[in-house]
Amino acid sequence: MAQTHFGYQTVDESEKARRVRGVFDSVASRYDLMNDLLSMGMHRAWKAYTVAVANVKPGDRVLDIAGGTGDLARAFARKVGESGTVVHTDINEAMLRTGRDRLLDEGLVLPTTTCDAEHLPFASGSFDLVTVAFGLRNMTHKDAALREMGRVLRDGGRLMVLEFSKVAAPLAKPYDWYSFNVMPKIGRFVAGDEDSYRYLAESIRMHPDQQTLKTMMKEAGFGHVDVHNMSAGVVALHVGIKC
Repeated sequence: MAQTHFGYQTVDESEKARRVRGVFDSVASRYDLMNDLLSMGMHRAWKAYTVAVANVKPGDRVLDIAGGTGDLARAFARKVGESGTVVHTDINEAMLRTGRDRLLDEGLVLPTTTCDAEHLPFASGSFDLVTVAFGLRNMTHKDAALREMGRVLRDGGRLMVLEFSKVAAPLAKPYDWYSFNVMPKIGRFVAGDEDSYRYLAESIRMHPDQQTLKTMMKEAGFGHVDVHNMSAGVVALHVGIKC
């Protein structure tokens, strides 16, 4: 059995999927509250910037992978209008259910499906835009997932990956202290789950940095990739064009 990482642990590939599912099953009900607390509300600005850069038009077809509680799906649905389509997906049923319920509460009925980003159940060339926000780092075979995202895009379509990345060097030590001392404690007191938030901090450190991810996207078939650093590199938006 091939091995991979789960945070700082080395586990069998089949074991990682089960463990990641357990993390998000645990945090789904408090996910949005925890995002606000841990990022001090900045995740809303990062997502708003992503939507602005996407610049989708009425009639566009958008696939939101690892869409979770639906922040991006909601924003894109209002941009593409009734003539467009936004498909809201996640591999984790608890997260997807939470997001679907939030969208329904706001009067948005979107196609919603549970699926694995490494094996997308959509025809090639189906979408103008594919997005994945804070989900790529949890995928076992990131290279395979990136190729699948490229496959379902039309020629000239764009992939947008919003993800935690490598912070600027002067902030590295305080950022590490916050991630490993404060985040798990907030997770324990607010969500009743310290271990999941320790894993999330570890998974950020194991995720490819800006340049490495840019190279991976090019190798997956994206001819041009731009990198937008936000909050001194705490988060980066990678925008790839399928050529």
